[in-house]
Amino acid sequence: MQEARRTIEEVARSSYGRLLAYLSSRTRDVAGAEDALGDALLSALNTWPRDGVPKSPEAWLLTSARNRLVDHARHARVREEHAEALELLLKGSGGTGSADEWPDERLKLFFVCAHPAIDHALHTPLMLQTVLGLDAARIAQAFLVQPPAMGQRLSRAKKKIREAGIPFEIPLERDWPARLTAVLEAVYAAYGLGWDEAVGADPRGRDLVNEAVWLARVLRQRMPKEPEARGLFALMLFCDARQNARRTPGGAYVPLSEQDPASWSIATIGEAESELASAAGMGRIGRFQLEAAIQSVHCDRARSGRTDWSAIVTFYEQLVRLAPTLGVRVGQAAAVAETLGAEAGLSMLDTLEGHAVVAYQPYWAVRAHLLQRLGRLAPAARAFDRAIGLTEDEAVRKFLLARRDQP
Repeated sequence: MQEARRTIEEVARSSYGRLLAYLSSRTRDVAGAEDALGDALLSALNTWPRDGVPKSPEAWLLTSARNRLVDHARHARVREEHAEALELLLKGSGGTGSADEWPDERLKLFFVCAHPAIDHALHTPLMLQTVLGLDAARIAQAFLVQPPAMGQRLSRAKKKIREAGIPFEIPLERDWPARLTAVLEAVYAAYGLGWDEAVGADPRGRDLVNEAVWLARVLRQRMPKEPEARGLFALMLFCDARQNARRTPGGAYVPLSEQDPASWSIATIGEAESELASAAGMGRIGRFQLEAAIQSVHCDRARSGRTDWSAIVTFYEQLVRLAPTLGVRVGQAAAVAETLGAEAGLSMLDTLEGHAVVAYQPYWAVRAHLLQRLGRLAPAARAFDRAIGLTEDEAVRKFLLARRDQP
């Protein structure tokens, strides 16, 4: 029984997005496909422990969900409304359900979720839920929104997809600029969320990280002339190259400045450098290329033994012009502090609006660090306390507690 439940959990985690994309691309109804897939998973929980795990769990779930959609369409009171979906589902019912059948279906769903008819603020949350299977509560936490409110917004967006008849297809190249940025942002958001969990106790985090890197690689392969697709891929490779250095063998948090470059993956850094160089050669600079360039400078420490902070500051100056997000501005302040001193970095932090930073943990961590460097220990301790209170990662919390209490 335990093996069956473990298999269901694993296949749900690894295949949910592909299955949902495959089903919804045929019915053009994301919410209906979610319901059918949920029923299929529930059925698996009831039957697999009793009858055994099927030879192909993914194919079993796909067939079960597809049968439920077909039954629903057949029994609909107004059958004509579902005739097209029924026809599309029946056309696909003879397949084996092999994962190779739907490698790009999720990309279609990404672009559906990024359609201009859908509220821009919902593009990334919608993609995280429908393509990567994150629940509304998890997404709401990342976007600082109450879970019920996020759930309602996502439901309305899915209804909009169905009612507007948004086609489930990768748009023509001329239409990419209107949607590609949102797609790339969602993939990067998934990567970030995955890392937050991968370093904790939740094993789903590493799966999400791997999934995001795979999607970025597919986007780069499908859109080799899009510099930002290459830039995002390079950025994720640079970050992934350092994954083994982020924690000690005992699980303690290690900040980037104290990581041992010998434990970084030189091969992955080389691949990232190649991607970044190709992107830069296209002459269209963008946010992800600049963020990748900053990571490239950090990774160069493996070769030179030093960090060129003046180069990082230069890249941040350009990045702030393109994407003045809170995270970018806090990162810029930290970099400026390394070149011009802690007082200069602190002055930049002071320009950020209070309501924006009140719950932003990196701001308080950087502020605490700079105040401590200036010898202003009482305000530094208060800033450390704010950062510690906003930290969910136990290893980071212990690190900040130790820094706060150091003599």
